[in-house]
Amino acid sequence: MTIRRATLDDASSLATISIEVWIGTYLKHGVSAFFADYALNTFRAEKLAQLITDDRQTILVSEEAEGIVGYIRLATASPAPVPDCSDTEIATFYLQPRHHGKGIGKALFEAALEECRGKGIASLWLTTNAENDPAIGFYLAQGFQRDGETFFEIEDQKYLNHVYTYQID
Repeated sequence: MTIRRATLDDASSLATISIEVWIGTYLKHGVSAFFADYALNTFRAEKLAQLITDDRQTILVSEEAEGIVGYIRLATASPAPVPDCSDTEIATFYLQPRHHGKGIGKALFEAALEECRGKGIASLWLTTNAENDPAIGFYLAQGFQRDGETFFEIEDQKYLNHVYTYQID
């Protein structure tokens, strides 16, 4: 496994992983046109390419022999939905489910922490769906603290998310 910065050549792989993880995580009872349209519009290679070239974003990928298996995206200048948080967010943290439990997520997180330390960032925040028990368990095991609530919105629909913070040593 190699962890490295994303390049423009990775955009389509990141888009595909995003769709795979998002659908597998959140669509437990079938795929409606509403959610399909959201996923196909949100996770396009062109949008990922824009993020890769944005100076406020850092995207680190975990790559194995046959390709990328996961990534973490840090976004700076991203105000938290709760008070007294830093403006650095783990905006995306996706790992193909078949690679869970192999230490890849932890390695990606540690690489993100090193990026933050190198930039003098003292803390991070993220949100996750309140029903995403595997992600919540992972974040708590890494030392995140639950710090509030917010909502993820798609058009007129809202989904409860928890806000977690992490103090970098």
